[in-house]
Amino acid sequence: MAVAVVGHGSSALAQQPPIKIGMSMPQTGGLAGGGKASLLGIEIWRDDVNAKGGLLGRKIELVVYDDKSSASETPAIYAKLVDVDKVDLLFAPYATVPTAPIMPFVKQRGLLLMGNFSFQVNSKVGHDMWFNNAPWGPADSWAASFLDLAQKAGGKNMALLTADQEFAQNLALTARDVAKKRNIPIVFDQTYPPNTVEFSSIIRALKAAKPDIVYVASYPPDSAGILRAVNEIGIGDSVKIFGGGMVGLQFAAVMSNLGSLLNGVVNYNTWLPEKSMYFDGTKEFFDKYTKRAVEAKVDPLGYYLAPFGYAMGQMIEAAVGATKSLDQKGIAKYLRENEHKTIVGPIAFSADGERKETATLQAQFRGVKDKDIEQFRTSGKQVILFPDKLKAGELISPFEAARN
Repeated sequence: MAVAVVGHGSSALAQQPPIKIGMSMPQTGGLAGGGKASLLGIEIWRDDVNAKGGLLGRKIELVVYDDKSSASETPAIYAKLVDVDKVDLLFAPYATVPTAPIMPFVKQRGLLLMGNFSFQVNSKVGHDMWFNNAPWGPADSWAASFLDLAQKAGGKNMALLTADQEFAQNLALTARDVAKKRNIPIVFDQTYPPNTVEFSSIIRALKAAKPDIVYVASYPPDSAGILRAVNEIGIGDSVKIFGGGMVGLQFAAVMSNLGSLLNGVVNYNTWLPEKSMYFDGTKEFFDKYTKRAVEAKVDPLGYYLAPFGYAMGQMIEAAVGATKSLDQKGIAKYLRENEHKTIVGPIAFSADGERKETATLQAQFRGVKDKDIEQFRTSGKQVILFPDKLKAGELISPFEAARN
């Protein structure tokens, strides 16, 4: 069932037909934790815009379907949004796996799509009306930043552990390319089915390979399973650095559940509570988010996705305001040619719809205690190691020492 949610506005505003923004968003399944936080960020933007009078004198209305975290659901949902619901604009669902199947559809129809934390879903499709809100930047920058840290710590060979799904495989592909260019041999390269719940045998095999660097690309359920297996079995004294591309370790529920098992892991992130990461409107957004997150029973921190959902709306707001229309080609042209001020900082796009420069963080968990979510609201629990302009400390290595 579609959930159409409308913010409050004046009676004059209500007389105009709303601008409908359609999307699917995982509200159930393995990606639901992120999907709910992302949607709340978008809803806060909608309410802020409607409180100011809307866009083009019209309210913003969100038409949202639950894609159940499944790639098989999204093609039919987006066809319905366009052909039946007649939405004016499209936002992508959270994550790579549900987004990838709709890319051919939006390109064929010539539709603008605001991406929502996908990784390289446009690399083969080449749609010129795709714009990703995520901070990834060039395809190889994610793996490169992790391997920079690894090599500085003395890492000379690498193990890859990746889920057999689109996001993880895209990450693995770029990691292999970067490793090849740097002459880093890969001594272990294991792909596992997405429904894997027991990782003990895989971690034993990885440990036996004695890698210096362990690069993991996983989704939330398997990220937790992998760390539990590492805690049980160990990973070996040779490992200088562990982590890199583990989805889920950014979510409050997962962090609270894993607690001290996170210590030592170096993983990507997008926003952390450091002074250098506050921009115009950032504090105000989190003040609203924190209150509403409690009421909505979603991720109480919301750092990973929620502000980027809001930023996605900000970019549409700026483009519609500048072009004074809902012409999707005109909006796409504006987005492509301008830098955009958002609550997560300035955003500028390359021709492929990804960030011109990476703003992806690499941070190491340190001193994390069990069952204490409030500890993550302070600095020092996730020490930023990259990029240099935000750096808050040096890597603690090897991994086993960092764990303790």
